[in-house]
Amino acid sequence: MKIERLALGPLDTNCWLVSDGQGGPVVIIDPADEADRIVDALKGRDTAAVVLTHGHFDHLAAAGEIMSATGAGLQVHVADAPWITTAAGTGGLPFGFDAAAPPASRELRDGDFIEAGSLRLEVLHTPGHTPGSICLLADGHLFSGDTLFAGSVGRTDFPRGDGRALGRSIAERITPLPDKTLVHPGHGPDTTIERERRINPFFPRG
Repeated sequence: MKIERLALGPLDTNCWLVSDGQGGPVVIIDPADEADRIVDALKGRDTAAVVLTHGHFDHLAAAGEIMSATGAGLQVHVADAPWITTAAGTGGLPFGFDAAAPPASRELRDGDFIEAGSLRLEVLHTPGHTPGSICLLADGHLFSGDTLFAGSVGRTDFPRGDGRALGRSIAERITPLPDKTLVHPGHGPDTTIERERRINPFFPRG
């Protein structure tokens, strides 16, 4: 697997370019902003899909431009799909951001797979930060969006956030993953499940 990170936009959101490392097409996870930087990083490679880990403004501002540039469709969990097409729905207006995305080409559900060459990303539905938050799992790598950060988790005080749901997602979907799973979050540095199990106060204890 080949993984490239771009920190984009005013909130330094991590955009991930993921491929099978064998010349297969790229999956773009969270085209946050600065579409020109994403296109430059693609270096002319084919794009299989544009995927949102959730429907917040700081993870999708470049989605429309990237879809136009690559011809790839947009994929997002069904629970967040209704909210991505308006600035009010993506949550940016109170912060002065009017980002929105085109309608989803594919509405994802838990257990779905996103395939690109020999790459297979499994969709884990992890509601809490938003109702449709997802993580993507493949070959010991977890792209966690704003569900899990190094030492913390995503906020739940935004509209449609749910702290109890996020706690269940961490306990039931994230904690059981193998210790060596490398986590690539939506903001900040990478971490591992083993590290988070030890130091993250939002992981279950005992």
